[in-house]
Amino acid sequence: MPDVLTVCALGATPYREGLALQDALVRARATGETGDWLLYPDHPAVLTVGRSPSEGNVRADAATLAAMGVEVFEVPRGGDVTWHGPGQLVGYPIVALDRVDRDLHRWLRTLEEALIRVLARHGIVSERSPGRTGVWVGERKIASIGVAVRRWVGYHGFALNVHPDLSAFSLIHPCGLKGVEMTSMAAELGGKAPSLGAVREDVTQQLSQLLGYERVAQAPPGAARRWMQRAAPTAETPVESAPEHETRTGGIHTW
Repeated sequence: MPDVLTVCALGATPYREGLALQDALVRARATGETGDWLLYPDHPAVLTVGRSPSEGNVRADAATLAAMGVEVFEVPRGGDVTWHGPGQLVGYPIVALDRVDRDLHRWLRTLEEALIRVLARHGIVSERSPGRTGVWVGERKIASIGVAVRRWVGYHGFALNVHPDLSAFSLIHPCGLKGVEMTSMAAELGGKAPSLGAVREDVTQQLSQLLGYERVAQAPPGAARRWMQRAAPTAETPVESAPEHETRTGGIHTW
């Protein structure tokens, strides 16, 4: 099993391109053409809806969202609706799940643990909430996690609120949880949040240690995007994703 995690800060990335890039890298990873990747895109404000949405969890109507320039995407991860946008650290680990013995619960808990450790390094005490995936500061949610699995390669990933405009979450019931309060590192630290770059480095370090990689390699955005060009997929291409607990691909889990 390759012991190198290739990390790429993509910079500004339209959400549609992020989907296509994940699709290309999942295919390449499943066939052994490449190793494991950790992508960090900077997405514009978007809403993403997973495979288990409930009616009414997008609170704003289509006209309001259009006027705000907020697109809505249906995605092949588990779960309900969430927001991505500026000030949020989004990470997509494209990882062969043999590394966690194809144990999806272990995979989710590993992602949570990496974020909990990063927050602790910055003086924020966070924890898991029984029965609810993600990372919480008391009853306030600071990070969302939602994954999909194809041919035992994990994709999609996590979203950690570093210093976003938290009012954006008023557009939705985050993760389908009515009344949940979202928070951020900036809110918990009195407005003095670290930079996205600093948090990105911390998350990379913690996740690579927890997954046991011998080395982390940094790649420029063009190196990741070349896989998309080679595969030439489109965001409209149907993405194979199994129902939860289907052993052929490993299933999906929620935000």
